[in-house]
Amino acid sequence: MTPTARSLGDHLREWRQRRRMSQLDLALEADISQRHLSFIESGRSTPSREMLLHLAERLGVPLRDRNPLLLAAGFAPVFAERALDDPAFEPARRAIDMVLKGHEPFPAIAIDRHWTLVAANAAIAPLLQAIADPFLLEPPVNVLRLSLHPQGLAPVIANLAEWRAHLLDRVRQQISVSGDPVMEKLLKELLSYPAPEAAGESHADLAGIAVPLKLATKAGLLSFISTTTVFGTPVDITLSELAIETLFPADEETAAILRGHLAN
Repeated sequence: MTPTARSLGDHLREWRQRRRMSQLDLALEADISQRHLSFIESGRSTPSREMLLHLAERLGVPLRDRNPLLLAAGFAPVFAERALDDPAFEPARRAIDMVLKGHEPFPAIAIDRHWTLVAANAAIAPLLQAIADPFLLEPPVNVLRLSLHPQGLAPVIANLAEWRAHLLDRVRQQISVSGDPVMEKLLKELLSYPAPEAAGESHADLAGIAVPLKLATKAGLLSFISTTTVFGTPVDITLSELAIETLFPADEETAAILRGHLAN
């Protein structure tokens, strides 16, 4: 039995409810009347492609999920999804490589929407020496699994309880925004790993401005703060889902150790 295709109204209603917006909220945000929006959701009115994309923008619908909206309204998809090795991706790959290389001697990685490792700079390799299970390093490498698995980086994360809570919060927020079933499955896996005993906050030395990542290494305790960079004007699905995670030294001791590794 063929499943019934979902209507445009179903799609819009789901995204509006996921954003916890009433029809009035979205109508005001999109600068249209609530009556007009109600007619679109009920199927009594068919929006133009421009109006539909406008509503998707106001709802913060990921590019990947805008094509189904267009198809449900009878329009052709407008957002391409290219493979990372597609020649059209070369300028983006060069930009990623420049950012990763330019961040050395500090660690930086590029990941996709499921936290799969896309690229990394040379400063990452020394941090992975503590990985007990080499299977975790076999492609495709999932950064969340690598970080929290008991045979991964978890045993050397000095503030594991705090860092684990931080990562799980990020995953939950991502699921809330995207509704991605792959991330929901991954979250269940991460929650199944042994949980460390809760400890006191370890970011007092950062004046409470950020949650640090603290790694106990042979070279000493490394403390990092992280930033996330995304492409500002993507119109390709793959590019819109790429992010660059950069680690900056949270103290001078960490910076000195990493610069020493580069010199060697």
